[in-house]
Amino acid sequence: MVKISYDQIEGRNTVWEALQSGRSINKIYIKKGQRHGLILDIINKARELKIPFSEIDEGPFLTMAKTSGHQGVLAKVAPKDYVSVEEILKAAHDSGEPPFLLILNEITDPQNLGSILRTADGLGVHGVIIPKHRACGITPAVAKTSSGAVEYVKVARVTNIARTIDELKKQGLWIIGADMEGKNYFEVDLTGPVALVIGGEDKGLGKLVKRKCDILVKIPLKGKITSLNAAVATSILGYDILRQRLESHG
Repeated sequence: MVKISYDQIEGRNTVWEALQSGRSINKIYIKKGQRHGLILDIINKARELKIPFSEIDEGPFLTMAKTSGHQGVLAKVAPKDYVSVEEILKAAHDSGEPPFLLILNEITDPQNLGSILRTADGLGVHGVIIPKHRACGITPAVAKTSSGAVEYVKVARVTNIARTIDELKKQGLWIIGADMEGKNYFEVDLTGPVALVIGGEDKGLGKLVKRKCDILVKIPLKGKITSLNAAVATSILGYDILRQRLESHG
């Protein structure tokens, strides 16, 4: 496994989910005057788990914070692990469900990646694959935006997305690319073992990755804007995959 290169998480939901998931936490820092709501739950849970915490003045706290969305709490944590694609496929096999993966090709905005991870948890995907280069990795900002979903979603980081798609095809996965040249998504059978490929914010899937897809699907748009935010597109297409899966088993 490869370590994710951050050692600090911030925000009430993010820290709470880390506590709930059993993540190794070294120490929690709380800005003075924040003893209410979920902060109280965090304090009580930290006491229960014997995790040290300190309440510190605003100045030192803001010096430590790395994002603007800290909500008065942050935690120093052990590095989290990226997993391998094989581990994601094993998780799918162990679940007894057909694999459902997300492949993100060069998503560079931490807000988008965090939102997608939050959606991925809601969808019950078995894992998310991101590239090592020219893309955002897991950072404190991503963890914060994910509202703690980063603690539950398996993330693999690969050198070559196109080669990974080839490997997934050999494992029997159907590769679905989101692209405006594709068919309307609601006209396509999205059941079975699938990997949904979402392109980067500016250039979409990229020529090679697009050619590797088994089918391209689009979200029809009736307004003046010709594309949707990557996180929004992931939600729309991902939830139709989930809907079709549930209906096919119902």
